[in-house]
Amino acid sequence: MALLELQNIHTYYGGIHALKGLSLHVEKGEIVTLIGSNGAGKSTTLKTVCGQTQAREGKVLFAGQDITSKRTHEIAAMGIAHVPEGRRIFSKLTVRENLEMGGFSIKDKKLIEEGIERAFHFFPRLKERINQKGGTMSGGEQQMLAIARGLMMKPQILMLDEPSMGLAPILVEQIFEIVTQMNDEGMTILLVEQNANQALSIAHRGYVIQTGEIILKDSAEKLLTNEQVREAYLA
Repeated sequence: MALLELQNIHTYYGGIHALKGLSLHVEKGEIVTLIGSNGAGKSTTLKTVCGQTQAREGKVLFAGQDITSKRTHEIAAMGIAHVPEGRRIFSKLTVRENLEMGGFSIKDKKLIEEGIERAFHFFPRLKERINQKGGTMSGGEQQMLAIARGLMMKPQILMLDEPSMGLAPILVEQIFEIVTQMNDEGMTILLVEQNANQALSIAHRGYVIQTGEIILKDSAEKLLTNEQVREAYLA
């Protein structure tokens, strides 16, 4: 049984048919990447999983349980963390306060401290800036903070939406090294990325989405050498 499965998902924005029968799955312990151009439906897929956008048809299953109609906070509490595109940290709050907001539903202070230590394990740079306001940090540090905040609830799966966006190449490498480390330590990851080469270099499997439909799926290794993928996304 897959940890996360989307079955024949149809999602609309008003009259716009954004996802057209999309199906994919993520097994426990995998990095699965969803690649495609702007407007292809990558972010909509993640929003549909976490309940920000409701599927009109189809099912979203998490560990075998139908979560299609559940609310976002319920889905988060079940163990699905969504790190949205554009970071969206609280710029006027400190690093620590941002992390505490990530664990907003945790009542046990000990668990909050454990979550903060887990975040610092993957992002030691944040520990050095624990009292610094988020808005004064670099783009790379803000992205680290956004991912670290997603870890606070100790999720079973982490969904990352364009974590490399707007970052210098050296910072992109650092972020992807940390994503790989998280996976090596047991985190399941669904990664949405325009940087297809970077995403496929760390993923186990990949899906290619175009105008709301999956047009290709294969191992990441095979997608990297696929001529159609190379011409469209790796040139």
